[in-house]
Amino acid sequence: MIKIKRAYEPPSPDDGTRVLIDRLWPRGVSKEKLQLDLRMPEVAPSNELRRWFHHEEPRWEEFRERYEAELKEPERQADLDQLNRIARDGVLTLVYSARDERHNQAVVLKEVLEARSTS
Repeated sequence: MIKIKRAYEPPSPDDGTRVLIDRLWPRGVSKEKLQLDLRMPEVAPSNELRRWFHHEEPRWEEFRERYEAELKEPERQADLDQLNRIARDGVLTLVYSARDERHNQAVVLKEVLEARSTS
């Protein structure tokens, strides 16, 4: 099972394995407060893509396409495999810091991981 959760929401026991998937550390949140099991900045969108998107909703569809293309790069496959193993063995919670809960990299990454696990 794969869940997504903002870094600013309190952790809960049903989160399972908590993985921060942002390139940048969430502003104003301590390591202790996040209670992470892993940090995987390598699966986050590239700095160039992140800056271009800037969480502007009109750019969402193109962001999705470009981020999915980045996730297909060979150097990201081992990280995606690891996330799929975690999800297969229990609950995986992808932790992100964006304000917009519907238009962020966690939404895209969750869909990509779910598609990989069924193929």
